[in-house]
Amino acid sequence: MVARLRTRIVVALLLLSFSGCIGLGGSDWRLARRDSSGQSPDPATMTDAVIQVFAARAVGWRGALGVHTWIVVKPSGASAYRRYEVIGWGVDRGYAAVRVDRAGPDHYWFGSRPERLVDVRGSGVDALIEKVEAAIATYPHADWYRMWPGPNSNTFTAHVGRAVPELRLELPPTAIGKDYLPGGAVAAVTPAGRGVQLSLFGLAGILAGWDEGLELNVLGLTIGIDFNAPAIKLPALGRLGFP
Repeated sequence: MVARLRTRIVVALLLLSFSGCIGLGGSDWRLARRDSSGQSPDPATMTDAVIQVFAARAVGWRGALGVHTWIVVKPSGASAYRRYEVIGWGVDRGYAAVRVDRAGPDHYWFGSRPERLVDVRGSGVDALIEKVEAAIATYPHADWYRMWPGPNSNTFTAHVGRAVPELRLELPPTAIGKDYLPGGAVAAVTPAGRGVQLSLFGLAGILAGWDEGLELNVLGLTIGIDFNAPAIKLPALGRLGFP
């Protein structure tokens, strides 16, 4: 009975999300804003090492439910950032899923202003950049993409977070795919590094962490409670409560 009710709630949320985004189909995503959002410091004046993680609503109807995430790094003294992300376009034609420098570090994602999830700078960050790039090199799904339940862009970003817990990466509940554990694992630390989670191919699972609170994954959608900064987490709507 409980399982049946839960399924009906999820289906209702999906229908509401889809019905609310019908109007998105008429806009031309190719003309959407993709310039800098002004959140990454200018490398011409910022000599310190920098790591940032961003999330922005996905393109088209998918944005009603979820976000796309990516990672940028700038070693000390570097004249430019390197941006890493997973993109599904072209993977079926032989392109790698992991793309480098497809856009600027903090650019709008087809009209959606990105939210900055992580921003670490200064002493010790060069060593973290080495760990980030080592994690990217060992991502096990570099040539595979599946929008739902993963592996997708959020699966990739979560993988890096687990490998570099110093980032304290807390992904939003709208990061569908974050709970798909790479390599077919069913248990792992949380992306923020201070908790544990169980997941069955990203379709069902539970997560408990100091940063994330308590989360339930139902068909790839997150429902949860944040105790640290009180808030509830809901599919499509995201985090509602204290920042």
